[in-house]
Amino acid sequence: MDKLISSLMGAEADAPLTDHAYYKLRAAIIRCEFEPGARLKVELLSGKYGFSSSPLREALNRLAHEGLVLALDHRGFRVAPIAVGALNELTHMRLLLETDALASAIKHGGDEWESRVVAAFHRLSLVERRLSPEGPLALNDDWSDRHKNFHLALFSGSNSTMLLRTAEMFFVQAERYRRFSALHRRTSRFKAAEHQTLMNAALARKKADAIGLLRTHIEKTTENVAAALAGMKLRDHQEALS
Repeated sequence: MDKLISSLMGAEADAPLTDHAYYKLRAAIIRCEFEPGARLKVELLSGKYGFSSSPLREALNRLAHEGLVLALDHRGFRVAPIAVGALNELTHMRLLLETDALASAIKHGGDEWESRVVAAFHRLSLVERRLSPEGPLALNDDWSDRHKNFHLALFSGSNSTMLLRTAEMFFVQAERYRRFSALHRRTSRFKAAEHQTLMNAALARKKADAIGLLRTHIEKTTENVAAALAGMKLRDHQEALS
């Protein structure tokens, strides 16, 4: 299970080129370095990242399978669009998968799981203390990585490898929405108290409380992202009329 968690956090140094291309492209898409709907031309990506066409195409197909990229019939690839409807579907899947993963972790997790959770929370808390509350947390790469690792640590006590991999896939998709909305708003929501309350409930094996807290945590994020997207749409409409 430790090896699985490590693999979910990024490619190892001796991983195949396809894995390195996959993680490099995935990180760029999550960071919104490519606009939603933008064409992803293999020859341009090859020049930008230094990979040949074969590992890039394999990486793009993997990302298409995960929903971050659209594979067009004989017409290449595009970054998946950003839309409220897709956000709501994503939230629905996260609520199903992550609450199930957390319940499984609470049931099956042992001392090593508890240690991973505490360590991941501590690392997340350290970076939050260093950051200004005035800027969106989601745009800080260090915070984003530690935030993801904390949530993965919470789920890592689960005894289902498939559940963990699928939950991570949808969590990453949600990260792109957080990043995109954070680019278009000035406010931030520090989550240290939410994360600590969630951690305490999970480690105390209070399954119902922990699941309820996780649901609220996910739903708050969705509300904030949806509000940011709605604000962007309104601004675009007003600019078109001006």
